[in-house]
Amino acid sequence: MDPHKKGLNGFFYLCMKTKDEKMLSSLFDLFLTPEEREDLAMRYLIIKELLSKEKTQRQIAKDLNVSIAKITRGSNELKRISRETLEYLKK
Repeated sequence: MDPHKKGLNGFFYLCMKTKDEKMLSSLFDLFLTPEEREDLAMRYLIIKELLSKEKTQRQIAKDLNVSIAKITRGSNELKRISRETLEYLKK
C-alpha cells in the first residue's frame, strides 16, 4: 500500500476512534499546523455555504473574504463526490 494512503487511513482511524471533541481537537493540533487548521475550517464554511444554495459564489467569496477561485474549487469538488457523500453532507 502507498505509504501516504496508509498514513492517511491511519489518521482517519485514529480520528474515528476518538469520541471526545477535546481529544479530537488535540489530535488536530498535533497533526496540523495552524494554517492547515484555518484552511480546513474555511473549506468547511465554503462547502456549508455552497450546500445551502442561499448565496451566489461571489457573495460567499465576499462574505468569507476568500478568492472566487476557492469557492469554485469547492463547488467543483462537490460535483465530484458520490451521491451518498453529498446526502450525508446535506444532513
